[in-house]
Amino acid sequence: MKLRNLIVETLKREVVPAMGCTEPVAVALACAKAKELIAFNDIEKAEVYVSPNIYKNGLSVGIPNTNEVGLHIAAALGFIGGKSEKELQVLDGIQEKDVILANELLESGKFILGIKDTKEKIYVEVKLYTDQGSSKSIIKGKHNRFTYLERNGEVVLAEKDASEKGKDTINLLYTLKINDLIKEIEKIPYEEIAFMMEGFKMNEEIALEGLKQKMGMGVGFSLSENMKKGVLSNDLMNYAMMLTAAASDARMSGISMSVMSSNGSGNNGLTAILPIVAYKNKFKVEDERLAKALAISHIMNSYIKYYIGRLSALCGCGVAAATGASVAIAWLMGGNDTQIEGTIKNMLANVSGMICDGAKVGCALKLSTSAATAVQSAILALSNNIVPAKNGIVAETAEETIKNLGTLSKEGMSITDDVILKVMKNMQAS
Repeated sequence: MKLRNLIVETLKREVVPAMGCTEPVAVALACAKAKELIAFNDIEKAEVYVSPNIYKNGLSVGIPNTNEVGLHIAAALGFIGGKSEKELQVLDGIQEKDVILANELLESGKFILGIKDTKEKIYVEVKLYTDQGSSKSIIKGKHNRFTYLERNGEVVLAEKDASEKGKDTINLLYTLKINDLIKEIEKIPYEEIAFMMEGFKMNEEIALEGLKQKMGMGVGFSLSENMKKGVLSNDLMNYAMMLTAAASDARMSGISMSVMSSNGSGNNGLTAILPIVAYKNKFKVEDERLAKALAISHIMNSYIKYYIGRLSALCGCGVAAATGASVAIAWLMGGNDTQIEGTIKNMLANVSGMICDGAKVGCALKLSTSAATAVQSAILALSNNIVPAKNGIVAETAEETIKNLGTLSKEGMSITDDVILKVMKNMQAS
């Protein structure tokens, strides 16, 4: 397969609309599919088991079309009103009557949600028992990838090695030099990546919604108010912070608006796109160049998450999506190969210690920091102020630095994830 085609296919696969935090959405999706596998009148028992990472990320986040948070209500809504054909927008169209019925299911004693003992980062298993038989669904590896479906004991789908599907071609993309990938993106005709602009508009819309009134923590709204007062200047860095935080405020509070996700995460999508929106709103950029900048950002996000994992103890928004945005901004500003590599080194020298302690309203703080760091890292690199090799995890090349980050994430922080989850569960219990 030609590299250009591989890049476009990766973008189409990894940059998709999502409503709500993708971890509870994955749970709702698995529940909706289990419900659809069998025609029934009454639910007798519903069991949902999720990986520790899914549990961590879905524990405290707002659920669209409700005033509630967490995996329990998301799962129940999947059973009651979810439609699996909507994929990561499975909660779109949920009505108040669905929320009432979902809560009745949760209060009936028929519902169980537990943590699965698995090393898989993304794993949701649903077992549904009804008056007309049983069904089972499993999502694994990606938030919308079904690997197992069963109806009344009959296997409908079984992809034992789904996580390895397409591994050779995917590996190829993420073993190439980043500057070579950027040069290939530069050559792609606009009509082949014009779809990138849909995410630009979608994520800008939710950011503007988050600036209308205080939502969640109100980080973006507060930054905006202080810019109006003159306490903060309305420069590129603060503007990027404000937009990205406002979008996260709205999304984490459970607003019923879709966002364009990136590599399975809506917040990654906000962080990968909105600093570029900020740049475009400050400086004139034609659509073709804008679409290519967005493509660079998303590919960089996917590249880094290939090494650290789709879900990890590291904040993917900070270390992956914001690095993508930073590289795209450096590229828009005319950065050369060395400066683009330097942008990556600056980012990972700065935010590599940012942890992920689940999805919640406080994510707006991390997204605002990530967006500001994205602008800062690009500006510094363009002035040839670059973190030198052997400075912490920073290596001779950007690619080696990313691999070091991957080692840190997968080998050094596995116990960190367990400790974070333990702390969060203890606070929930108290």
